[in-house]
Amino acid sequence: MVKQERAVRTRQALLRAAAEEFDRCGYDGTSLSRISTAAGLSIGAVTFHFPSKRQLADAVQEAGRELTVSALESLIEEPVPALRLVIDLTLEVTRLMEQEPLVRSAIRLSRERPDTDAWSDAWLPIVRKLLDRAYESGQLRTDALPADVTTLVEHLTSGAEAYLRSRMGSDPVFESAVAQLKRVWHLALVGVSAEAAALPRQTGCPPPASTD
Repeated sequence: MVKQERAVRTRQALLRAAAEEFDRCGYDGTSLSRISTAAGLSIGAVTFHFPSKRQLADAVQEAGRELTVSALESLIEEPVPALRLVIDLTLEVTRLMEQEPLVRSAIRLSRERPDTDAWSDAWLPIVRKLLDRAYESGQLRTDALPADVTTLVEHLTSGAEAYLRSRMGSDPVFESAVAQLKRVWHLALVGVSAEAAALPRQTGCPPPASTD
């Protein structure tokens, strides 16, 4: 039992160290020896649990996905309207990105390793179901289709990650990405244009010319 507990602690320490290294240096810029140094373990201890960098990266991505899903599953049980849940969900996703190296590394690894599952695949389907429910219950405008709002959510969360990556480690302390996203959501919900003429034209084929 003691050996099993020690093995679990060692594995968790390796995942945390690997997450920080993958988050900072990316997949190609990280080596097992670098991770072993960060974790304070021998390279033999690393390869005992994870024989290859690929297997360790797989484990980090899975841990990041599990952490995300666990946080969101408890959130969506709240008895609030579906659209509000979508907003709360994106704020929680952003909080995880801000505070959890496992989540940030899962995002970066899924981008740098396109043959693996995308991190967003773990939670975007939840968003789409909530938006379908919001649309059916009249919480969305009739022209705010769930698919389009899902795209908006993708852009907002991608923008939050880009903001974090450009600001982390900077001085002075940067504004919380969660606080920033709250303001952006407010703009998205109330709109920014006071004139219909400011709206972009819809793309597509022009209507057929009259034959009269």
